[in-house]
Amino acid sequence: MNTQFTEVDGHHIAYHRKGHGAPVLLVHGVASHSFLWDGIAELLAEKFDVIAIDLLGCGESDKPLDVDYSIAAQAEILMKFIDKLKLAPLHLVGHDLGGGIVQIMAVTRPEQLIDLTLINPVGYDYWPVQPITLMRLPVIRSLTASIMNPHMLRMVIRRALFYKERLTDDLMGKFWEPLQSQAGRDGFVRLIKAINNRLLTDITGQLRQLKLSSLVIRGDADAYLSREITEKLAEDIPNARLAHITTGGHFIQLDEPEQLFKLLSDFFLEEKEL
Repeated sequence: MNTQFTEVDGHHIAYHRKGHGAPVLLVHGVASHSFLWDGIAELLAEKFDVIAIDLLGCGESDKPLDVDYSIAAQAEILMKFIDKLKLAPLHLVGHDLGGGIVQIMAVTRPEQLIDLTLINPVGYDYWPVQPITLMRLPVIRSLTASIMNPHMLRMVIRRALFYKERLTDDLMGKFWEPLQSQAGRDGFVRLIKAINNRLLTDITGQLRQLKLSSLVIRGDADAYLSREITEKLAEDIPNARLAHITTGGHFIQLDEPEQLFKLLSDFFLEEKEL
């Protein structure tokens, strides 16, 4: 899919779009960008209008040094992005840190959403986890931009996959591409620095009042985020269901794209019939 851009708050936000039908917005997390959804997007595009966004500071989006990178600020950009492209009502899907961003979006503007899907999401105060915790330490954070290299990143990505052999040079290149430049490394560091789990603990009460149909998907082999997060989200959100993919690691989109596609497609079409 070709990269497109739109301006939000003076910043260029990159996204990829394909297909026709009800809009589906896919939001990535830490250490990745919109490419992570490529396999899923291709499948979903047969029935839906699929948009995969690059968060501010990630992928091909702008990486300013003087703005707020918190999940609350990212959620605000996301809402303005949806308004700009006139996407509402839409199916909203978030992974990892993106899962936290869309939680804020869902409790702020539930009327714009058809439904909500959380895939291996951050949540409550069960995060951040290693190696992100280390990266937030002052000494480590100050070194990250200068010492970040493909070898370090490869270890992080490999641990995030159930099928280790899928970490090919081509796939590694996609993860590494935004980090080749100083601006990309700076954007990554600022995103890590802005992580604040209080922003999600603050909305727990609102999640418990959420009326949206929701799907929470857990990759049982996720090495980074605990099962307590998905279990508690599925319990707290009134109309949520929990689905498991046994052979899904943290990057479940790369491990089991077909299984993930079926869960998403069935859920979206079920909501359409209601």
